[in-house]
Amino acid sequence: MLCKGPAVASPFLNSPKLLSKKIPFISNPAFYNSLRPVIEWNSVRSSTSRRMATRIVTPRASAEKLKDPDQLIDSVQTFIFDCDGVIWKGDKLIDGVPETLDMLRSKGKRLVFVTNNSTKSRKQYGKKFETLGLNVSEEEIFASSFAAAAYLKSIDFPKDKKVYVVGEDGILKELELAGIQYLGGPGDGEKKIELKPGYMMKHDENVGAVVVGFDRYFNYYKIQYATLCIRENPGCLFIATNRDAVTHLTDAQEWAGGGSMVGAIGGSTQLEPLVVGKPSTFMMDYLANKFSISKSQICMVGDRLDTDILFGQNGGCKTLLVLSGVTSLSMLQNPNNSIQPDFYTNKISDFLSLKAATV
Repeated sequence: MLCKGPAVASPFLNSPKLLSKKIPFISNPAFYNSLRPVIEWNSVRSSTSRRMATRIVTPRASAEKLKDPDQLIDSVQTFIFDCDGVIWKGDKLIDGVPETLDMLRSKGKRLVFVTNNSTKSRKQYGKKFETLGLNVSEEEIFASSFAAAAYLKSIDFPKDKKVYVVGEDGILKELELAGIQYLGGPGDGEKKIELKPGYMMKHDENVGAVVVGFDRYFNYYKIQYATLCIRENPGCLFIATNRDAVTHLTDAQEWAGGGSMVGAIGGSTQLEPLVVGKPSTFMMDYLANKFSISKSQICMVGDRLDTDILFGQNGGCKTLLVLSGVTSLSMLQNPNNSIQPDFYTNKISDFLSLKAATV
């Protein structure tokens, strides 16, 4: 059901009722995750499967090493921070984060924290911030678990339809808060399939969407159940919270990310998901609308080129890459890398150390 045609704006953010039973198509990152023309909820999917495509990124000038943080700080009103690899690694706070956030708040800057990690709800992330000694309100937190629920609400997901979740508690809690019926989640991690002659697995024909996120309880049962829903239920959506290749479960090493779960479902269905997390523009549009922020007055700060930086660039924001997470300087400067942020620095506390050095 790949749609063709010019990209369209995001009217569902302002007038969701106008899109009753219609779905704005969010393309995969290969097509910049721009919104495509709407398609009818009950339309029959095209027989031509959406297959993996190679992302094409417009070449940009090489990133500039951050030397004058004041100039960047004064040029924007809002800073959007990724969390894993920027604010913390695993359950360990990165050095200098509290002082840096306090300094930005003292200058009247709005701070927003956006994470592709869908294992927690906004409320649960609020508790994590609190545990780490950071004063961050729930209204300042936007996780991809929340984005999945917000997207379904924005398209007026039918009340009589259910969502099958391949993911963890964060997605379930956000769907519940949104009043959306769901099944699956961590509980299905204990289910097994006993293959024997003539066995046919049953699934709920009222599932209208499958949401796939990071899942430490991932198994073959979930793959098969999600596959049956997407392939056999007319109009069933395939939604991914993100396609991150790796994540930071601990500060000792990188671990396979949500993209591995999404890839498995994509492999069995031969379809591309609608991605609601970074680098999709959905969350950026939602934030800009909620806070009445001009995107040119936003700086996106992250540690990943293909999610955080591309997210900022797709949204028309300034971008700052920090080298405290996934991306190293050699990766940034690799001739094959075509995603270049406006600036790069070692960690966000360089805002303080570089300011001190220039005094």
